[in-house]
Amino acid sequence: MKQLIIIFYFIANCLLTTADCFSQISAPKYSNEFLAIGVGARALGMSNVQVALVNDVTSGYWNPAGLVNIKNKYEISLMHSEYFAGIAKYDYGAFATPIDSTSYLAVSVIRFGVDDIPDTRFLYDANGAINYNNIRYFSAADYAFLFTYARKAPFIEGLNLGANFKIIYRSVGNFANAWGFGIDVGAQLEHKGWKFGLMGRDITTTFNAWSHNTELVAETYKLTGNEIPENSIEVTLPKLLLGAGKEFNIYQEKISILPAIDLDLTFDGKRNVLLKSNLVSIDPHLGFELDYKKIVFLRFGVGNYQRIKDYDHSTYPDVQPNFGIGVKISNFTIDYALTDIGDQSEALFSNVFSLKVAFN
Repeated sequence: MKQLIIIFYFIANCLLTTADCFSQISAPKYSNEFLAIGVGARALGMSNVQVALVNDVTSGYWNPAGLVNIKNKYEISLMHSEYFAGIAKYDYGAFATPIDSTSYLAVSVIRFGVDDIPDTRFLYDANGAINYNNIRYFSAADYAFLFTYARKAPFIEGLNLGANFKIIYRSVGNFANAWGFGIDVGAQLEHKGWKFGLMGRDITTTFNAWSHNTELVAETYKLTGNEIPENSIEVTLPKLLLGAGKEFNIYQEKISILPAIDLDLTFDGKRNVLLKSNLVSIDPHLGFELDYKKIVFLRFGVGNYQRIKDYDHSTYPDVQPNFGIGVKISNFTIDYALTDIGDQSEALFSNVFSLKVAFN
């Protein structure tokens, strides 16, 4: 436990120092938010409670240290989900394999995009008549490529360490695009049945360099009174995730339950979360997984606590519950999650399916 506390102190100190260094720079609170949605229906059904629990190919996203717990030579995971009544699509794929007895490697790809957006700049022809054949279409999409390395710590049994190097590409048709680079680090420790984890996302900050093709929009922006965008650097500030959980047997070694909690710590100013301050804001998530012989799984989770402003300017608390199920047959695992069920609009419901295959 002393080693884990030292690692936590080191990562937290790095995050606070980095956040303070960039506090004077224009750094939006919600930069690269497509990377905060989550991957894998198991995790989404548990309200993203995974930092201490993840032990498969999805560790490349949730906590790179979890790759060390992979039991097969190869693992592949695929996921597809849709948001806002199918307007936005989220796709994920990952592959993981051990390098040797102590180190592991994974590659993950994420795409979140809206396709077939109408470009109506040429709707009117030279004679001033509407010509729908002149409508063109483009996509606004965000891509992330994660390269993960993990290994068992040589100085303490049960401690695993890992890191991500990620490349980000964001595009808005031919109008603008950005390239970004960042690093994540993570650790997991199992002690007396308890699982602990920590994850430092964007620990060195992630920089997105935006390039705008202003020639395509300059005339339109001038006519509508909008400011013409300029090339710029978007900074994603660090975030620290802490997690803990423990599995309990509740019936004859056949039925067990795994409760866990994650705490998301942000250092970019006060956020609309449960615990907030100008220095650090803390967003807790609770998750539960009930299983029968590790074959059938039932999952629940609650998170995303916020204070919602009503029409009379008063506020009321709101949380997002999630639900999921899973089935494991041999080396195949199929998971399902129903997310966003805390919202009032059916357009925000999302049915998420994911598939995991392990083989030797």
